[in-house]
Amino acid sequence: MRGLIVDYFGVLDGTEEDRENWRSILTGARANDVRLAVLSNEPEGPGADRVREDARDLGIEHVVLSGVTGVEKPEPEAFLEAARRLELEPRECVMVDDAIENVLGAVRTGMIGVFYQVFDRAAVEIRGLLGLDEAV
Repeated sequence: MRGLIVDYFGVLDGTEEDRENWRSILTGARANDVRLAVLSNEPEGPGADRVREDARDLGIEHVVLSGVTGVEKPEPEAFLEAARRLELEPRECVMVDDAIENVLGAVRTGMIGVFYQVFDRAAVEIRGLLGLDEAV
């Protein structure tokens, strides 16, 4: 897989321990030339600013917000826009989200979907899909 697209609220905005664990995965992904994006249904405003700031802090270059695009997950166009930003086909991307309807929406566009509930459980799947070492 060449792209990792991650929801923000409910996934990346967890505990400090989870954020550090995410940082490890994202660093490993970048080292393996995996392109990174955040895809969030956040409207413009203070919440969007927080998403952008945290994404930068985590080394994620692309932030796709429904408040900017006018399209919300689970609509197919939201996932397709995220893949376009990464300059990848949907089939080359993994989408991680804590809402099952969004995971299903991603799968319907051709992405691999990971349903996020607990970091450790999702991390095993993400590492396997991206070919990352367990220590990363």
